[in-house]
Amino acid sequence: MTVERARYGADAAAGLAGTLPQPFPRTIGPNATSYLHEVVESGLTCNMIGRFEDAFAEEMGVEHCIATPGCTPALAVLACALDFNPGDEIIVSSVTDYGTVQGIIRENYIPVFADTDAGTVVSSAETIAPCITDRTRAILVVHMTGTICDMDPIVELAEKHGLIVYEDACQAVFGEYNGRFAGSLSNAGAFSFDSEKTMGSDIGGCVVTADGDLAERMRFIGHSRGGQMLEGFGRQHVVPGFAHRMPQCTAAVSLAQLEIIRPNVEQRDRMIRLLAEKLEEIPGITPLPIPDYMNVYSCWMAGFSVDPDAFTCTPDAFAQQVAEGGIPGAGTGRYYLMPPALPFLHEKAEKKLYPYSMPPASRDYSYNGDTCPNAQRFLESFVRWSSFCERYQPEHCELAAHVVKEVADRNRA
Repeated sequence: MTVERARYGADAAAGLAGTLPQPFPRTIGPNATSYLHEVVESGLTCNMIGRFEDAFAEEMGVEHCIATPGCTPALAVLACALDFNPGDEIIVSSVTDYGTVQGIIRENYIPVFADTDAGTVVSSAETIAPCITDRTRAILVVHMTGTICDMDPIVELAEKHGLIVYEDACQAVFGEYNGRFAGSLSNAGAFSFDSEKTMGSDIGGCVVTADGDLAERMRFIGHSRGGQMLEGFGRQHVVPGFAHRMPQCTAAVSLAQLEIIRPNVEQRDRMIRLLAEKLEEIPGITPLPIPDYMNVYSCWMAGFSVDPDAFTCTPDAFAQQVAEGGIPGAGTGRYYLMPPALPFLHEKAEKKLYPYSMPPASRDYSYNGDTCPNAQRFLESFVRWSSFCERYQPEHCELAAHVVKEVADRNRA
């Protein structure tokens, strides 16, 4: 069977047309060539990975950074280090990407998807609380688009129930919540350095944590494949592990990107706030809300909601006209709603295949959009573009708002 495979990075952006800036080709830190040369000249003996980990941890203000080949492996390393039992539940934000839950599923934990707050792409303590059961072991929050979840109430809720909290901060690198960085607001946080992300390298990711035991377990299982050295024998694999190690050349590019990331994020913050102000002036259009607790919005994806009653066209047609008007890659994003985006999970739950068999599962599960009504309703009329980037200047925000306004006026009911 021939299928159209999903594309990522520059490959996914190829062919996008429009009058607004695009992320590719990426701006690369000036020291990248020097660091790559050092890797080659050393005969692969320099510790570029360790240098990146130390630099990223220092910049984040955390004790430990564990570098990985990408964001999906970063979250997989975290999942395998949690040491829960098959059938244990992890509550996950419902609006995200498959990479968030891949590790959970591979460890035979059961994802339970929390709804979002109405009119947003993020979960909250209020939407998470009804999902907690006696099998819940952790909460995985997702700072979707760079919008940081309101973390203090979530952490307080978790402490009340004895749960671990960790963050998918892949779209929120160096975003700030009440003066603290996303990814440092809980037990651990995962980041993406995939080429299309804010701190885009060739690929890459990492996990940060203040928990030394968790960090060592991630390195042991996630980097060393769960292998220990036994005298007189050699490697003995005491747990099934992974070799999710960041390559040296990726570390070199990531280190160079780290050196230019803060001005990048600051520019994104200024431009997304300006763009939101201008979109808010258009009747029938509601920009993605920016919470007051976010000091710095490390925005990866711009977006707005279309009031279906205000226009004669569908949100999909509106998005298409916006793309044709010059905003590259504009479109709807229903696929971010995880329950219907994972039909294999629904099938396993419906057929009660392991781990949905009882035991280890303690109850029946169902995965469909109706279980997350706020998120499903929001994504039906949400238009986004992931080509938003640090190259935006005030005139680009003006132009983007002008494109949206023209489409709105042309289709107004």
